Amino acid sequence: MTSPASTQPDPASAPATAGGQDVPFRYTAELAQQIELRWQDEWVERGTFFAANPAGSALTDGDGASAREGARPFFVMDMFPYPSGAGLHVGHPLGYIATDVVARFRRMQGDNVLHALGYDAFGLPAEQYAVQTGQHPRTTTEANIEIMARQLKRLGVAHDPRRSFATIDPDYVRWTQWIFLQIFESWYDEDAVRPDGGTGAARPVSTLVEAYEAGRAVPDGIDGVPAGAAWADLDAVQRRRVVDAQRLAYVSETPVNWCPGLGTVLANEEVTSDGRSERGNFPVFQRTLRQWNMRITAYADRLADDLSLIDWPEKVTAMQRNWIGRSEGAHVDFEVTDVDEPLTVFTTRPDTLFGATYVVLAPEHPLVDAIVAESEAVSVWDEDVPESWRGGASSPAEAVAAYRREAAAKTAVERQADAGRKTGVFTGGYALNPVNGAQLPVFIADYVLMGYGTGAIMAVPGGDTRDFAFAEAFGLPVVHTVQPPEGHEGAWTGDGAIINSSNDEISLDGLSVAEAKTRVVDWLAERGAGSRTTTYRLRDWLFSRQRYWGEPFPIVYDENDLPIAIPEQSLPVDLPDVPDYAPRTFDADDAESSPEAPLSRNDDWVNVTLDLGDGPKVYRRDTNTMPNWAGSCWYYLHYLDPTHATDQVVDPALEQYWMGPGHNPGDTHGAGGVDLYVGGVEHAVLHLLYARFWHKVLYDLGHVSSREPFYKLFNQGYIQAYAYTDVRGVYVPAAEVVEDDSVESGFTWNGEPVFREYGKIGKSLKNAVSPDEMYAEYGADTLRVYEMSMGPLDLSRPWETRAVVGAQRFLQRVWRNVVSEETGAVTVVDEEPTVETLRVLHRTIAEVGEDMQAMRINTAIAKLIVLNNHLTSLPAVPRTVAEQLVLMTAPVAPHLAEELWSRLGHERSLAHEPFPAVDPQYLVQDSVTCVFQVQGKVRGRAEVAPDADEATLRELALADPGVQRAMAGRDVRTVIVRAPKLVNVVPA
Repeated sequence: MTSPASTQPDPASAPATAGGQDVPFRYTAELAQQIELRWQDEWVERGTFFAANPAGSALTDGDGASAREGARPFFVMDMFPYPSGAGLHVGHPLGYIATDVVARFRRMQGDNVLHALGYDAFGLPAEQYAVQTGQHPRTTTEANIEIMARQLKRLGVAHDPRRSFATIDPDYVRWTQWIFLQIFESWYDEDAVRPDGGTGAARPVSTLVEAYEAGRAVPDGIDGVPAGAAWADLDAVQRRRVVDAQRLAYVSETPVNWCPGLGTVLANEEVTSDGRSERGNFPVFQRTLRQWNMRITAYADRLADDLSLIDWPEKVTAMQRNWIGRSEGAHVDFEVTDVDEPLTVFTTRPDTLFGATYVVLAPEHPLVDAIVAESEAVSVWDEDVPESWRGGASSPAEAVAAYRREAAAKTAVERQADAGRKTGVFTGGYALNPVNGAQLPVFIADYVLMGYGTGAIMAVPGGDTRDFAFAEAFGLPVVHTVQPPEGHEGAWTGDGAIINSSNDEISLDGLSVAEAKTRVVDWLAERGAGSRTTTYRLRDWLFSRQRYWGEPFPIVYDENDLPIAIPEQSLPVDLPDVPDYAPRTFDADDAESSPEAPLSRNDDWVNVTLDLGDGPKVYRRDTNTMPNWAGSCWYYLHYLDPTHATDQVVDPALEQYWMGPGHNPGDTHGAGGVDLYVGGVEHAVLHLLYARFWHKVLYDLGHVSSREPFYKLFNQGYIQAYAYTDVRGVYVPAAEVVEDDSVESGFTWNGEPVFREYGKIGKSLKNAVSPDEMYAEYGADTLRVYEMSMGPLDLSRPWETRAVVGAQRFLQRVWRNVVSEETGAVTVVDEEPTVETLRVLHRTIAEVGEDMQAMRINTAIAKLIVLNNHLTSLPAVPRTVAEQLVLMTAPVAPHLAEELWSRLGHERSLAHEPFPAVDPQYLVQDSVTCVFQVQGKVRGRAEVAPDADEATLRELALADPGVQRAMAGRDVRTVIVRAPKLVNVVPA
């Protein structure tokens, strides 16, 4: 790529305001803007950052060439941004700058770099704005994307613009719906052998039908299908019901968080700890509604186990494992008095079974009704039932019904948050402990959730603090099964020998916990009273939203209300026009209301005539939309193959090249995936878990070769800022606050005291600073250098506008080392650098290269500053050194570097120039500086050989005049030597 002709200096056209008439070519914000805008346009025009696909693909580099033979593919990616109408503030670009620095560095290392950015464009904010204004969400969203794209281009990020897109683009919606249909048309075959050698994989439902036709047993418990029926005896509708019940995407009656005030179902993460909606603060209720679900639980083991294959922060992998919540334990069956069906509990501590003294069920547990019905044969409480168990009711039925009503008004989140209150009522029934025959009272309590485990727990108050608190509240017995320390009171949750755990057939006493678990489960299994099992905290993914602004489901329902896939050739299913974008809302406390989605208001769209193989018929579309997670589950694949020239979700050759196992030397486990994925830790669980699930389904079905979507994950910190409130607690403009020692708070605004707090940047806090302001006042390169130099990338850091000038001064000194501020002429000299300068240079090359590889960008900048300061001290800067400084500066300050590279006489962009190479001979030190201290204070220095021994250094220190003066004739108590750089003399 040739340099723009306008970059050559012309003193006659130098801006008069660039720094004063005497220095018209000073690197100021005005000059920076001219340089930056010119190079940004040049990069786009020349396709400088076009990522080249392998031969055969239409996507080449800017010169029309395919991927270079032998160049390592490197795929770097930012987490999907959601475009806001307010645009970016200075906290947002941190991750984008970091990935851009890494991408530019890797290009200079010779890698074929793919770096692109799309937009996660479906979402609630645009829909809410549409409800308020009547403006279509697409109009709002596209305007917001335009704002954000402009701000990012102005920042100089080197994305491949050909690969950018938004999730609302019809072609992208088509493929999102296509992936949904792949999941819908699949089931999980636990016996299937995967390409990686493991067992268990998604397979087309056609293989399930074939298995039933070959004699596979039909499972029981499916609505409308007789128990014990054979496949051959079922009609077509019944067969569809059998298959539908096992699809990876299925419709079911599901407990959900229903918010009447918003008119929609909410995910758990959208509900606050006090059981209200995050948006609007409306009450949220537990309801059972017909919803789409994704069978992510089928992948629970793989999602947990495969975390060991990838390079992610330990904090994130721990959060994912905790969310999956795999627990090894046992199912134990308790007989319930006068009830035919046994009560099954899951426990991770079957060794404590002898200490179980009561049982607790979730209020929704189906066995509760049978227990209450039996106890109602008496219709009143037994006289020996304590008052504290009765909940103020006259009978078990009344107590249970009242408690159920109270529990129904709480979400799962709220019930868990309230667990410490220890509320509950007795059902009137008793369960028999299988190891000792003890009658255990059966309670219901809302801290036990039907969605976790079996919805029932055996309570061991001697070994669990929560159970102990409940037992104390209700006067229940406490039995220890693990020997507590002498004098310990209450529950003991630590280790110890097993006690109080024997019957006529088995004794666990004296065993370790591990030994006791094995023995008691074996004993239970022999008697048909229990079995080893694994449970998970992970629930199937609720996939329906009663909203307008989302992907429509590519599904219709027939006269039997069974789902049917839309043919692929009919995709995408577009959103229809509707008279109102808002879901129907209800009285905030109307827990019995039901959703009415906006899409249901277009009858012509909902009721559609299609020929799906049986002739034209009227079908009903699904009026829910997919959650905003859908589009972000697979967007990385669209970067690889945005044209879909092969009419596949991704060309297998491109996926293998950019993401396949073995393309990254660090991927020793063969997982494959994006080489570097950068984003905030707030997406540690849901987005990453959902994307991994979708990817594994695509892997099972043969659409991708990589087992994981993201090989290396890096969580950047946040830029935070000070905000200020007045005496009323109202935020005031942070930029107008001044330090004022005359007031107690230390700060005033308009002469009035204000109070400082530290945290988020936001418009409402009046502390937001737009990058546009920084571009105008300092230039984009200065903003880039400042944000990258603020501290380690993975830590949060405070924004301080006044400190930005330090980054600007560094760039001004780099400029001055190459260009005269007075004439604009290049000032470097064609002379060989001194050995001292070469040592500084090559040490910088080595250290900056190491820091860039490790994403220690802040320390890399610090080392560039050291080199630049050294050059400033020289009478003239050697051209060879200046060029290498410019190349090393390019990743963090690309516009300035391009301009200087051009002025140094190079006709092509430096974007693909090699990063400077180290000459090892200049890394060898002839001497090092040894510091001499007396009682920790520096008293002298000496240049010594790097391999100087302790005895030599000790003699030099004691002979040093400065040390002798500090000792003032005192004896030496000890000499501490840290060869070769430190000697500390301690007087007697």
